[in-house]
Amino acid sequence: MNIHEYQAKQLLAKYGVAVPRGGVAYTRPEAESVAKDLGGPVWVVKSQIHAGGRGAGRFKDNPDGKGGVRVVKSIEDVVDNVDEMLGHVLVTKQTGPAGKEVKRLYIEEGCNIARELYLSVLIDRATSRITVMASTEGGMEIEEVAARTPEKILKVAIDPLTGIQPYHCRQIAFGLGLEGKQVGSAVKFLMAMYKAFTDLDASLVEVNPLVVTGDDKVIALDAKMNFDDNALFRHKDVEELRDEDEEDPAELEAARHDLNYIKLDGDIGCMVNGAGLAMATMDIIKLYGGEPANFLDVGGGATKERVTTAFKIILSDPNVEGILVNIFGGIMRCDVIAEGVVAAAREVSLNVPLVVRLEGTNVDLGKNILAQSGLPIVSADDLADAAQKVVKAVKEAS
Repeated sequence: MNIHEYQAKQLLAKYGVAVPRGGVAYTRPEAESVAKDLGGPVWVVKSQIHAGGRGAGRFKDNPDGKGGVRVVKSIEDVVDNVDEMLGHVLVTKQTGPAGKEVKRLYIEEGCNIARELYLSVLIDRATSRITVMASTEGGMEIEEVAARTPEKILKVAIDPLTGIQPYHCRQIAFGLGLEGKQVGSAVKFLMAMYKAFTDLDASLVEVNPLVVTGDDKVIALDAKMNFDDNALFRHKDVEELRDEDEEDPAELEAARHDLNYIKLDGDIGCMVNGAGLAMATMDIIKLYGGEPANFLDVGGGATKERVTTAFKIILSDPNVEGILVNIFGGIMRCDVIAEGVVAAAREVSLNVPLVVRLEGTNVDLGKNILAQSGLPIVSADDLADAAQKVVKAVKEAS
């Protein structure tokens, strides 16, 4: 689960992470009130959407205008910029061409910036440890830094037995070229950031940029937090921060039915049982020249109703031009999948090629159900055969 910048800063501040003062605004009067309470002489008006690159982004109705983060020097300018941003669609590198509507703004006090740095705490899958990552290249996307100047990225893996220690923080601070009072400020900042990460079951806490001010303080000028969905039952207060307007409607619907669904950019819909098999299915579709439209794992104990729902979710994507159902029936029975596929195909008036590969428990019964359905369902003998058939069918249809 992701949250907005202002929500991340509110959470981090509770743990002692230094952040600028600010307030959220949903309307023009609220923005004016927040700006007056903060006082001048400089304010920053920030669009709040779940996407990076807001400052470099452009609004759809004014592509040649200013971005989604603006520095202003009067309350009148705050209000004018609110009118240009609130309710308008912001397009960034991460939103895609469709962009996202800005429904809330964060009005923040200005900051005397001496340096911009990068700092994050995340799970490093290579070491299976919480890792602190830092760079002197603040304000840039860390992927670009890794590609162009990887030597400028510092990594410190934290032993789970000891947790983070002050010497870890000093190692990062010295690596970033901090000195004097800046080091003490950075140590306090990072210790608090790490505690927030572990206490809240976060999967990422990213501060970009982390700024050093003119008076040698270290402050989070921006903040991003992602959370492990599986741990949200322990953090009802965090779960309440969820903004469903920022999430894909199909993914939300899938979650309501305990389906693991992620929308992708391709045109071949996939319905598979098991995450590993789903990944293999997407890989083999690409191997034979196709592009998967989604990741969808129906799980090991799906019912006919869940399978039907999964089918509908796949077909709700207008880019889908073919569907591959790949089921290995261990716990899952092939006849249940077949009944769900047939029911869904009839209910939605299927008009795209459908290839089904079944193997495992009750496979013969499942194949009979498909064969006797009267629907134009193509059976496949194995995964490679299924992938080839669906890719071919989609290409011929287009």
